[in-house]
Amino acid sequence: MLRELRIENLLLIERSELRFGPGLNAITGETGAGKTMLADSINLLLGGKPRSGIVRPGAEEAWVEGTFELPAGLAVGDDPDLEEILERLPAGEPEVVLARRVSASGRSSAFVAGRSASAADLRTLGSRLIAFYGQHEHRKLTLASAQASILDSFAGAEQLALRASYLAAHADVTRVEREIGELLAREGGRERDLDLLRFELAEIEEVAPEELEHDALLAERNRLRSVETLRDAATQTLAAIGEDGAGRGVGEADQALQSALGADPGLDALAERVRALSVETSDIGTEARAYLDGLESDPARLEQVEERMEAIERLLRKHGGSVESVLAHAARCQSEIERLNHAGEEGARLEVDLATTRSRREHLGEELSEARRRIAPDLEREVAAELGRLAMDGARLEVGLIPHPEGFGPTGRESVELRVATNPGMPVGLLREAASGGELSRVMLALSGLGPAAAAGAVVFDEIDAGIGGQIARRVGKRLRTLGEQRQVICITHLPQVASMAETHFRVEKLSGSKEATTRVERVEGDGVVAEIVRMLGADGDDEAADRHARELLAA
Repeated sequence: MLRELRIENLLLIERSELRFGPGLNAITGETGAGKTMLADSINLLLGGKPRSGIVRPGAEEAWVEGTFELPAGLAVGDDPDLEEILERLPAGEPEVVLARRVSASGRSSAFVAGRSASAADLRTLGSRLIAFYGQHEHRKLTLASAQASILDSFAGAEQLALRASYLAAHADVTRVEREIGELLAREGGRERDLDLLRFELAEIEEVAPEELEHDALLAERNRLRSVETLRDAATQTLAAIGEDGAGRGVGEADQALQSALGADPGLDALAERVRALSVETSDIGTEARAYLDGLESDPARLEQVEERMEAIERLLRKHGGSVESVLAHAARCQSEIERLNHAGEEGARLEVDLATTRSRREHLGEELSEARRRIAPDLEREVAAELGRLAMDGARLEVGLIPHPEGFGPTGRESVELRVATNPGMPVGLLREAASGGELSRVMLALSGLGPAAAAGAVVFDEIDAGIGGQIARRVGKRLRTLGEQRQVICITHLPQVASMAETHFRVEKLSGSKEATTRVERVEGDGVVAEIVRMLGADGDDEAADRHARELLAA
């Protein structure tokens, strides 16, 4: 069950804390007071997408936190996502805290037991803790996919596992069929693709570039293009330092210093440096002469270098701008040629895969259909009994299994169609055609104690009583209270007949001061509950008849 709900800076709610009790909890308030914000907060805890503008104006972020009592029998089962989440929870803890932060920019983050999580984690764990029926949830009953989920959920965990296996098998068939289609589509251009790949591979192999070759060729081309400039520089260097490399000035300085060697340590140090300079210039002269002797103009070699560079640069322009990318493209061409050459083998493998996946889907589809045929009468009886308790005596539900026109669909070999007769003697019709808004709400309530909600420790209804009133509202309130005997029920309602059935009551009130409006949520008891019921009856606080009526509703 949901023990506590804490909200900060969510639309008009600056700060609020609700402590829910077991059984039926009612949340009431004037239209526009902010009841929907409470539904939004619970939806956020269940991984729902935050709607635009949900953060209170002027605040940096909104924060919603819920403390849930963990069911004693919460099992990992075959759900690997749930198993991974449960491993993160402290061992032996009876409660878990789910939280959601939404920034003013719209970004959100999720937390499970104080640790960072994802919205998907909240959906996975939250669905085991609480079932949420939104304000327009009953309209979803008219969708075929929702009706199939209702039937399968009613059948229980084994049926849901079978359904999941079928969905996976159907996805595999779809995937393999798509791959075969793509292979066939490529088959027409196979030879053209092979010709292009072979041409590009042969072009690269003919040039056969090496990774460091381009830089070496660039340096060689620059040298060959500048032979005369290089010769002049080397000649002038030799002229300046002399053929022996000593140079007149350096040689005379060396001789003068050597004549005074040993007379003064300071001058000896200079002499040593000049001697080293003399040796260095001598080496430079020798190397300059060797460089000049080896420097020759070679137009033929220059032409070869430029042709080689042009061939490499042509490949660079076509395949990524570097020798590394050219060689990588060659490897891809080789791999793709191998794949296309073995396309026939791949096609044969895919055909075998298709036969295998189709056989598995057919087996699972038939098993799923048989289970649906077997469980459908039970669902019809259960719902008819529930509708009778909701002032729809004689109403009945009929489960139609319509074969899929193509043999198989995403949810099975058939679509599930729920039909209803809302009055005795009336023919059954489609939900969207045969039931009014109030009747759809009661059908949803009849189904809410079945399927996924039956496994959850708490159920939240956001105005499930829309479109009903009078004695029917009283019956709906009794049904909600009965549900509350089995699990916690939280009901956002505008009907006094429903609110009077609650064991715990919260009032939502909008406060308009000199500054911006705020919403206050407070628990009411005793005379506070009476006053709220009087307000819901549309009477003033001093209306004695309304006060008496409110007390009679509560006493009943």
